[in-house]
Amino acid sequence: MTPIIVIPARMASTRLPGKPLADIAGRPMVLHVLDRAREAGIGPAAVAAEDAEIVQAVRAAGGTAVQVAEQVPSGTDRVQRALAALDPEGRYDVVVNLQGDVPTLDPAALRAVLEPLSDPAVEIGTLVCPIEGEGELAADSFVKCACAFPEGARVAAALYFSRAPIPWGEGPHWHHIGIYAFRRAALERFVALPPSPLEQRERLEQLRALEAGMRIGVARIPHGPFGVDTPADLARARAVLAGGRHA
Repeated sequence: MTPIIVIPARMASTRLPGKPLADIAGRPMVLHVLDRAREAGIGPAAVAAEDAEIVQAVRAAGGTAVQVAEQVPSGTDRVQRALAALDPEGRYDVVVNLQGDVPTLDPAALRAVLEPLSDPAVEIGTLVCPIEGEGELAADSFVKCACAFPEGARVAAALYFSRAPIPWGEGPHWHHIGIYAFRRAALERFVALPPSPLEQRERLEQLRALEAGMRIGVARIPHGPFGVDTPADLARARAVLAGGRHA
């Protein structure tokens, strides 16, 4: 397995415009995410940016960035297009899609997202963590994954994802964390597929893969990172990283 990490980033955010370049501890947020990616030690990391100013900021700091300026349906499509420029020879057979708004990410999560791919039949790896409390279970912003871990196992098959509280009945519930490790062929297939009915109904991109018969595996981690989507989130990230700490 030879992974590369690609971080999609764009300035146009509804709730927090310009957030990739938002200052945290004297550096743009996207550079903190790039640091976390490098600290994982699983392979090279690059930024796939829509905007020239993001590319300039990353390159000025000594990082690798590719501009994908054309309109694309999602960050996943931006990752796939950037990969063609980053690795036309096909040296990397696994692509980790890491969102550019998780500056406090534990780098261990990026190592964990590769674990499901130890099964050759799994095409996409992703992460889950335990849901804590009825509030998280009921919130449609907390995406749930229907999966069941054999005793002592860290990896399971993802059967479905929903904004609804699934599965029914007693037992643990799992919050899906939107970090993905695609086998390269799976990424190419995924972006070529049209949006699927359940994807459009639930507004969850990963359902396109399941509806097409692709296998997704999940690795469980103790807790997930928080994404920076609002000014309050940004203030929290600044507080966490003020002393060089991770969440």
